[in-house]
Amino acid sequence: MFLSIIIPSHNEERHIGATIDALRHAASETAQAIAQRPASDDPPFVLEHEIIVALDACTDATETIARARGCIVTPHDRRQISATRNLGARRARGDTLLFVDADTIVPPAALLQAIDAIRGGCVGGGAPVKFDGRVPLYAELCLAILTASFRASRLTGGAFFFCTRRAFEAVGGWDESLFASEEITLAKALQSLGEFHITRHPVITSGRKLRTHSAGEIVSLLLRGIRSRLFDDNNMLKSREGLDLWYAPRRDDPHTP
Repeated sequence: MFLSIIIPSHNEERHIGATIDALRHAASETAQAIAQRPASDDPPFVLEHEIIVALDACTDATETIARARGCIVTPHDRRQISATRNLGARRARGDTLLFVDADTIVPPAALLQAIDAIRGGCVGGGAPVKFDGRVPLYAELCLAILTASFRASRLTGGAFFFCTRRAFEAVGGWDESLFASEEITLAKALQSLGEFHITRHPVITSGRKLRTHSAGEIVSLLLRGIRSRLFDDNNMLKSREGLDLWYAPRRDDPHTP
């Protein structure tokens, strides 16, 4: 298997180094874990990987940090997460694609479960998340409900999203008409092709948005996303307007990982 790990990034100098380091470690541990399993008649499994950092309008040291860690770097200036993920995918050489947010730490167990799912015939999948540091209580409660709902409906967020290249290309990749909720659209499209697997082991993602935005701001965005799905009206998500959580200038996070 050749695994292409794609990290979309906009001014992520604070997190990108730790994210890349964790991915390198997880890939190494996953390869070792599979190699140590009882041998079969099949050729030995080999896991190769590359890490692609897709830069979107970066003005900080993200590119320097990524290059110093041996990553492939590809830039553009779109300020759109779906387009940036597709940018990385076009540069990828792997038969398996893994999209990881730049502020997310992937433990080896989560990656191993994802690789096993692909090897078992799944077309794609994702992982539940946990937040780093302290977040408001309402956020923890909402996360528990969202996690259970996503697992039941086989959906996932964008922090950790994997699929085969063949399936990704068959459904047309990330929908670049959307500025948010594009991971739900892609997950549903992939489900039409085969099994979509949610790992048991979570990844750890930054809770900075929950620490720097009010409950009202967060709930308003959640309701907007829910309305778009209930009424099948993606027009709500086809503009940056009202999506400040992702596209407004980043607020200072009081928590230092």
